[in-house]
Amino acid sequence: MTENVVVLGAGYAGAGAVNKLQSELGGNARLTWIADVDYHLVLHESHRVIRDPDVRSDITFPVEEIADPSTRFVQDEVTGLDVDEQVVELADTENVEYDYVLVGLGTQTAYYGIPGLEEHSLTLKSLDDALEIHETIKNASQEATRGDPAQVVIGGAGLSGIQSAGEIAEFRDNHRAPIEIHLVEALEEIFPGNDPEIQQALRDLLEDAGVQIHTDDPITEAKADVIEFDEGEPLEHDVLVWTGGITGRDAMDDVDLDNEHNRVNTAANFQTSDERVFAVGDSAIVDQGDQPAPPTAQAAWQAAEVAGENISRAIENRPLKTWEYNDKGTVVSVGEKAVAHEVKPAMGVSLPVDTFGGFPAQKLKKMIAARWIADITSWNQARKSWSSL
Repeated sequence: MTENVVVLGAGYAGAGAVNKLQSELGGNARLTWIADVDYHLVLHESHRVIRDPDVRSDITFPVEEIADPSTRFVQDEVTGLDVDEQVVELADTENVEYDYVLVGLGTQTAYYGIPGLEEHSLTLKSLDDALEIHETIKNASQEATRGDPAQVVIGGAGLSGIQSAGEIAEFRDNHRAPIEIHLVEALEEIFPGNDPEIQQALRDLLEDAGVQIHTDDPITEAKADVIEFDEGEPLEHDVLVWTGGITGRDAMDDVDLDNEHNRVNTAANFQTSDERVFAVGDSAIVDQGDQPAPPTAQAAWQAAEVAGENISRAIENRPLKTWEYNDKGTVVSVGEKAVAHEVKPAMGVSLPVDTFGGFPAQKLKKMIAARWIADITSWNQARKSWSSL
């Protein structure tokens, strides 16, 4: 019997899993790929578009460059998943039946119930979001003066917030734009939960770029032109970008699976509470013992390959592989500069320091993105994208 395998999402998890499934599935399965856009976005480089919209052509790749001719692609929004009927529910086209489905829909922005935050902030979860931030900042700067600069506030000093602040600073410098940049974090330090060494290195780069950092004071309300804090003075803004948290997609609201905030709980083999439903990437909370795998691009890349193989194994009634996240280190860009921390060396060569910046960190950041692009398309495409990464 021919099995219908369906993959949801065109992010790292979805694109990576499709790539793996195409090499794993034989003639006993049909593969359908469903996503709301017809391209894969290298999301961890989307902040580059804030500075220069032309970068988008180097970090987006049409699905036909990833999907085999035999893979059916459906562009539509997933609105639900009926696990009893084994059907993927779509907004505009006919629902799609499945025998096995891999949920890789990613996440959406969480606002934590802060009044006014959703209504008055921009987010960075898609290419369109990055383009909107660019246009809004450009327009605000054109209406500002040196004596009355545009106030740009980024809420949340995690990876996206830090990298967005760095790109806005580059835009300011490249265009000599009258902009003041504020990075706001509710917790005690930027890049929360990470080693103090990389936190300080990132703080130094941000402050060198003229970014004003505000920590240890949560936002309590956002209005059209000002944000209120728990303790500190209000902060006026012309542009407010919120990067402060994630939650699962609305499509998973009423799905009969074990989940937390619409992110599906899975075993370490990516199988959910329904044996025919697998989940991967930010859509999933993957059991890794003491704590789940982090919702990062690095984790999604690693997981996608095993998840794809495990669906093939399930079809063939073979034992499923157990996945263990391998943290290969962290590289964060601040404009053209970067910081690398606890990067695992290749070829058995040890590194003399845990945290480093400069030229090596910059090139390492480019190499990571180029390697991913090469894996899902080709090294030729990676070469073409190099200058924008």
